[in-house]
Amino acid sequence: MIFCVEDDESIQSLELYALRAAGFEARGFTDGSSLWEAMRAERPDLVILDVMLPGINGVELLRQMKADACARDIPVIMATAKGAEYDKIKGLDLGADDYLVKPFGMMEMVSRVKAVLRRCQPRQKREVLAAGGLVMDLAEHTVTADGERIALTFKEFELLRLFLSAPGVAFTRERLLASVWGGEYSGETRTVDMHIRTLRQKLGRYGVMVETVRNVGYRLEVNP
Repeated sequence: MIFCVEDDESIQSLELYALRAAGFEARGFTDGSSLWEAMRAERPDLVILDVMLPGINGVELLRQMKADACARDIPVIMATAKGAEYDKIKGLDLGADDYLVKPFGMMEMVSRVKAVLRRCQPRQKREVLAAGGLVMDLAEHTVTADGERIALTFKEFELLRLFLSAPGVAFTRERLLASVWGGEYSGETRTVDMHIRTLRQKLGRYGVMVETVRNVGYRLEVNP
C-alpha cells in the first residue's frame, strides 16, 4: 500500500492512477492529520509526501514520522517544488529515502517508488547451521569445512542438517531413517550406517564429530 499526501487534488489523482496502473494499492490524503489517522489503522509500504501542505508541512511530518517508533522505518519519498533546494536537502537529512522535483512525470514517480521499495526491503536472513569450522548454508544448500566446499549427496546433506540442528542429541537409526528417507525406504537400517561412513569421510577432520552411540545410533558431538 502506497500513501500519497498531496493537497492538489488533480496531482493526487494522477499519482493514484499511475500507481494503481502499475499494480500498487494506493490511497490519497490532503494533509498530515488524515495521514496519521490512516497510519494508525494501516501501515503503508511507502509514503509519497509533498513538502507544501496545509497545516503541518511535509518536512515537519517527516520529522514526526522518524521520531515515531511505529513509523520511522516506513520509506518516504519527498515531493518538492522546483528549485526548493533547501527543503530537498533538509528532507534527505531527516531521513527521506528519495525526492521528486515538481513537475515530475508519473513514470518517473513509479520508477522511484519501485527503486526505493527494492532498496528498503529487509535482506533475507541467512539460514546457517554451524559447529566450529563446519558450516551449512541452508539457503545455498552448501557445506564448507574451514572455508572449503564439501560435495555431499542429498541424503548426506540431510543427515548432517539433522545433526547440526540438534548437537548432542542421540538419534536412533530408525529415527534417522524416518527423518531422512521418510516413506520412500523400507529396508534395513544398515543403509544409515553406510551413509554415515561416507559422510564422515567427506567431512575430513570434522568426521569424528559424528559419534556412534552404542546400542542407540549417532549424534553430533561439538567438542569430541
